[in-house]
Order: sequence, then structure tokens, then C-alpha cells
Amino acid sequence: MNFLQLVDFLIHVDKYVIFFVQQYGLWVYLILFLIVAVETGIVIMPFLPGDSLIFIAGTFAAAGVLNIFLVFAVFALAAIVGDTMNYWIGEFLGNKIIMNRNLIKPEYLERTKQFYEKHGGKTIILARFVPIIRTFAPFVACIGKMNYIKFLSYNVIGAILWVAVFSAAGYFLGGFAIVKNNLTLFAIGIVILSIMPAVIEFIRHRK
Repeated sequence: MNFLQLVDFLIHVDKYVIFFVQQYGLWVYLILFLIVAVETGIVIMPFLPGDSLIFIAGTFAAAGVLNIFLVFAVFALAAIVGDTMNYWIGEFLGNKIIMNRNLIKPEYLERTKQFYEKHGGKTIILARFVPIIRTFAPFVACIGKMNYIKFLSYNVIGAILWVAVFSAAGYFLGGFAIVKNNLTLFAIGIVILSIMPAVIEFIRHRK
């Protein structure tokens, strides 16, 4: 998938989901699983759709195209598996990053460790709702030496909350004509709203 295809996928998630359903039938659930697992699990793939994909899947469940219980189970499992995979990628690459002082300074690493000791739990949960940030949070948590059992518990809680919010929103709003007729606009709006907190915080930090 090249850059233009990725942009088209992000903008027209609804059309791609319908295409997957028509072409692959029940295998669509595996495709949805893989998209979210990769988006949350591979640190270099933060630009795949997450929030918008779950919302769109919820709207299709409302229309009877997908099963809402399977949608929830598949996405929640994918999110948990993705973050877990990302954590262990951090374990594998962490020492190389730590040893390379050009990539990360020791004082930054110590600050990261202290931050995750104090705020790690809520960070893992809240990061779920912010695109790009959610892909890096598990990786950084491992580098920051966050205890795995603690990480896993918040990983599960965050995944369930994240998927529940967006799938339920899609399911209950999907019955409205304004939503059904403007899925592309709603998908774009969800992406914009999701990244706004990170953008605002970045601007505040720069100031």
C-alpha cells in the first residue's frame, strides 16, 4: 500500500469495509483484527485507522452487515494483542536504543521511567483514545521499565473501554440517516477530534 492508497483508506474507511465484506465474507473479521493489531502493535504503523474503523464497523453492525458482539470481541482482542506485541518490541529494541546515546539521552530515559512509575496506568488507558500516541505508548512503557503485569492490566482495561466507546457510538448513531449518508465525513471528523488533544498539548509545550 503506497501513501496515496493509505490516505484513500483513511478517508474512505467505510467503502473499504464494505469491499472487504463483499469480497471475503466472514474473513472480514480477521482483516479488521489484523488492521487494529498492526496499528497498535507495530511502532512504525501508527497511521492505520483505529477510532474511525471501529466506529464504521459499529455503524455496519447497526445495519446488520456485521455482528456487534463479534465486532467488539475482535477489536478488543486485537487491541490487547497489539499493545502486548508493541511492549515486547520495546523489550527487544529497548537496550539498543538505550545504548545509543544519540537516540535518547540518559536523563530523558530516567524521566520516562519516573513518569511511567507515577502515571503509567492512566497513560496506557488514555493513550488508547489518541491516534499515533497509542502506538508509541506501549513501546515507551517498556523502555520506561513499566512492570509488565501492571501494563497488561491497564492494557486490557484501555482496550475494552476504547472499543466499547467507538463501537457503541457507531452502533447507536448508525441508525440515523445523517450518519448513514455521511460516513466518510464522520470518519474524518473522528480522526480530527481524536488528534486534537495531542496537537493542543504539543502547541502548549512549544509555547
